[in-house]
Amino acid sequence: MQQNNTPYTSLVALGDSFTEGMSDALPDGSYRGWADVLAGRLAARAPGFRYANLAVRGKLIGQIVDEQVDLAATMGADVVTLVGGLNDTLRPKCDLNEVCDRLEEAVTRLAPSCRRLVLMRSPARRGPVAMRFLPRMERLFAHLETLGQRHGAVVVDLFGAEVLGDSRLWADDRLHLNAEGHRRVAEAVWQTLGHEPAEDWRAALPPAVPAPWPVRQAGHLRFAREHLVPWIGRRLTGRSSGDGLPPKRAELLPYEA
Repeated sequence: MQQNNTPYTSLVALGDSFTEGMSDALPDGSYRGWADVLAGRLAARAPGFRYANLAVRGKLIGQIVDEQVDLAATMGADVVTLVGGLNDTLRPKCDLNEVCDRLEEAVTRLAPSCRRLVLMRSPARRGPVAMRFLPRMERLFAHLETLGQRHGAVVVDLFGAEVLGDSRLWADDRLHLNAEGHRRVAEAVWQTLGHEPAEDWRAALPPAVPAPWPVRQAGHLRFAREHLVPWIGRRLTGRSSGDGLPPKRAELLPYEA
């Protein structure tokens, strides 16, 4: 990516829990996440930098388009990031044609409204769940590449970075990145926007030391009780973890750490 010498003055982030920042938890119980980290770094280069984050956990691509895209397009930000569709692929029933159509609708609306539109091939924790839905994900990601080429957007390949599949970069719920994972995503987008690298965000972690079998089993049971069962319950009842929640940062306002 060519070096960027003109500071970006504003950022609007759209999406679901990934962009909201789960599970990069702060001491007060709120979430930071890669978009907040990126905003802070961009703000350090541009006095008066403004930032909005319209993401809400659990949103499907149709909801992102209907609830976030038009608002983002009217903000006229320098940088817009759009990440969505992965929640759809994890549903038992998923109309991928519809998902791709809604993504194209979003990109067509957003690309002319900003200086740089950023799309992403979302990361996935390596394991049986990701492998089960891999065909859907690959089709989604291929469509993103096509949209990027067609509309002049950049696509950050997080899925292709082996380190982001490492379980040590994921939270206990096995669905969201932890603080280190989010930090690496922020660095990936930073570099994609043409800024000088601060580090190699793809660098592998040190070799893992396997935990004893009882510890692993206890972790599996805790995951099932605290995360998997509630997730299944929401799927069966048609509820979402984001029901009733407002956007993380609904207005394009000056950034404050």
